[in-house]
Amino acid sequence: MDKGIIDSGSVNIDKREGVAHIEFYHPMSNSLPGKILSELVAAIMSSGEDSDVNVLVLRSAGEKAFCGGASFEELSSIENLEQGKKFFSGFANVINACRKCSKIIIGRVQGKAVGGGVGLASATDYCLATDNAAVKLSELAVGIGPFVVGPVVERKIGISAMSQLAIDATNWQSAAWAKEKGLYAEIYESIEQLDKAVENMSIRLANSNPVALKSLKNAFWQGTEHWDELLLKRAEISGHLVLSDFTKNAIEAFKRK
Repeated sequence: MDKGIIDSGSVNIDKREGVAHIEFYHPMSNSLPGKILSELVAAIMSSGEDSDVNVLVLRSAGEKAFCGGASFEELSSIENLEQGKKFFSGFANVINACRKCSKIIIGRVQGKAVGGGVGLASATDYCLATDNAAVKLSELAVGIGPFVVGPVVERKIGISAMSQLAIDATNWQSAAWAKEKGLYAEIYESIEQLDKAVENMSIRLANSNPVALKSLKNAFWQGTEHWDELLLKRAEISGHLVLSDFTKNAIEAFKRK
């Protein structure tokens, strides 16, 4: 395990005009090791409780991939069920932080999203993207399955589209497909156009009635109150599967590409 790679990356909060811009970065295509997942939870929770913040924007750094999903370096280092459940619980905790946050969260997706990255985009309340922001749930290709992110992706795009992504785990679906299914509200030809749209929407919402926004947020997520328990159970399923010889061999093969 390359501990240096796993421990690299960052999560930063830029707060202005009532909007908290939460940006995550990792040198491996903005992948999500446990460290980044924990910092994302803390940033979302603290921004949600900040009285000076009315809206959150969730984004990643750079102009290429939005999120490469789970860190293969960290996945390959998992040696027992406790470690596996802890790692996948990191994704559960981020989704639940988005769900419980009393503020509207806007997603800004500038490039491709894989696995947990699709889960992150789905966990936002309103998601904007470029036309390069293709999506893929690649988990089955390495013998796992999108168990933790499945509920939030299904909530956003429906069981039929989620099943298509989960089963066709090696092929990308275009940003236009994701917009048609409801993951993205709009897609744009350039990052500059995307950023302008995110800015306009976030400032408009930041100047809206915060009580109305909070009530909307509660209404949007009604029926998900059991997800604390559900997603941890899903994390345990993935924790079991990642220990299999099939998955270990598949992850090593992906790392060699």
